[in-house]
Amino acid sequence: MGRKLLTEHINVPGIDTFEVYRKHGGYRSVEKALKTMTPDEVVEEVKKSGLRGRGGAGFPTGMKWSFLAKPEGVPRHLVCNADESEPGTFKDRELMSKLPHLLVEGMITSSYALGANTSYIYIRGELLYVLRILEKAIAEAYANGFLGKNILGSGYDLDLHVHPGGGAYICGEETALLESLEGKRGNPRNKPPFPAVQGLYARPTVVNNVESIAAVVPIVNDGGEEYAKIGVGRSTGTKLISACGHVRKPGIYEIELGVPVEEFIYSDEYCGGIWKGRDLKAVVAGGSSVPILPKELILKTAAGENRLMTYESLSDGGFVTGTMLGSGGFIAMDETTCIVRNTWNFSRFYHHESCGQCSPCREGTGWLEKVLHRLEHGHGHMHDIDLLVSVAKQIEGNTICPLGEAAAWPVAAAVRHFRHEFEWHVTHAKQAAQPGAVYPAQGVLV
Repeated sequence: MGRKLLTEHINVPGIDTFEVYRKHGGYRSVEKALKTMTPDEVVEEVKKSGLRGRGGAGFPTGMKWSFLAKPEGVPRHLVCNADESEPGTFKDRELMSKLPHLLVEGMITSSYALGANTSYIYIRGELLYVLRILEKAIAEAYANGFLGKNILGSGYDLDLHVHPGGGAYICGEETALLESLEGKRGNPRNKPPFPAVQGLYARPTVVNNVESIAAVVPIVNDGGEEYAKIGVGRSTGTKLISACGHVRKPGIYEIELGVPVEEFIYSDEYCGGIWKGRDLKAVVAGGSSVPILPKELILKTAAGENRLMTYESLSDGGFVTGTMLGSGGFIAMDETTCIVRNTWNFSRFYHHESCGQCSPCREGTGWLEKVLHRLEHGHGHMHDIDLLVSVAKQIEGNTICPLGEAAAWPVAAAVRHFRHEFEWHVTHAKQAAQPGAVYPAQGVLV
């Protein structure tokens, strides 16, 4: 059983209240940071930990913090990105609803490190029930002297606010989030300037994911070097994985980075294998925006080594034979899955969620959905398969934000690894268009 740094107490009755959370060691990191450490020392501990952003990009958190501009007399801000919208990802929602004080504690400690006196949690608009839970936790923190003026007599002041978004996936992109937080349409900004220089209200701003900020708590409590001892190489610490799809035990698992993918899928400690005794066909390892991999490449690298749940191992081979850890949205697909139908479903989502600001994304996501619809419903042609690859290439790298890549990568990977299925949808169009039809080499028509 791996160590649990974030979820150890998640099932303790009443852990969402200040009193119970405090009894289980809550807010120790705030006390330690404010009473015994300087802001720069907190930043240094986060650097030592090797913590990488848990929202998908995997950029070193301490390094990101060190980029924050500090012009004299200009306020700084920390913004928590709680706009969890990636299909297949649901870990942050669980963390906020069951352990709201962990996020609040992480926000206080992180804000102190960054010299921010006003911080925000930007939460997905559909999660209003979670917003209420966070508001209650924040009120309790204020009432007990952990927010507001002169926290713990340290002279440090912090006000923390929760702001609901309008339900747009694009607002998970940090600059679109800042636009929305300012009351504007959630369109991504051109960079530079980067948020670390001109972010919220044109002030220096750091935007971090819920899990990243929560991880600051054990890092400060135990020290960055202790945290770095967990994991493999540059993939340090623990990671929350949202496991769903055709597994026996879907749910949220906190793993030590470095667990073999095969163990994660088949061991009773984690997913418990593929449901109904079926065979694994493919996996989307990091949320819908990362490349899909067939069974043989998700369990082992192209070189024949065991694939591990780390940033480096999952990306081994690049996009030709690898994928990304991303947000940890782990979607397993059994032999009855139609890859064309699944890819079309993802493309429908990205077409709907494109903000429309960039022509390649606005038009390209529509083309991807339209062509995949043709193939899935028996009206496709062989040249449509290459058209999908061509459109994906023309989107990639030509947009202001990464939503274009998020739409293009899954389609390109699906064609790369399952081209035979796309061709079958053309050569057996009438059969493939039937509800529940599956490529026969990977199962039966159900």
